[in-house]
Amino acid sequence: MTKVVGVLDLQGAVTEHLIALRKLGVKAVSVKTAEDFDGLDGLIIPGGESTAIGRLIREQGLEDVLRIFYQEGKAIFGTCAGLILCSSDKSHTTEDLRLGFIEMEVERNGFGRQVASFETYLDFLGIDRQVEAVFIRAPYIESVGPNVKVLATIDQKIVAAEQENVLVTAHHPELTEDYAVLTYFLEKIV
Repeated sequence: MTKVVGVLDLQGAVTEHLIALRKLGVKAVSVKTAEDFDGLDGLIIPGGESTAIGRLIREQGLEDVLRIFYQEGKAIFGTCAGLILCSSDKSHTTEDLRLGFIEMEVERNGFGRQVASFETYLDFLGIDRQVEAVFIRAPYIESVGPNVKVLATIDQKIVAAEQENVLVTAHHPELTEDYAVLTYFLEKIV
């Protein structure tokens, strides 16, 4: 049976995720409304601008829908800005949405501004080779709770983690032809 994975389509790297998922043989769909969650096996919250995506989630009335999706144990993957949105981090302004899916504190733009963007290869727990990783104005995870598994680091900065049904990465796995991390996420879908 073909897996159906939604990509939250409010702002950010939506098209790139849809293309990558389709190359992996997945039925990938754009998610803009509460009705779009029906029939999904998993969801990607893409990179973009976390404050803008959070504001649009609230404006579209999707916050409760996302929380229910999470509580149902469906697989969720937050990349870059999606990592920030999935966090429990309360260190930033109160208007910034944090869904609290993973117990972690996050440093937004932790690797610097746009000009400090970079590509590298990461050791990624659960993948038997290094993975290509593109970091664009990327956050990093400062600390994690006891139930969070750290999957990848750069210079002691956590850049990938998971807790139960939620995976997060600071990099953009959809921007390379190396789909190992996306495949790792698809394997989380029951």
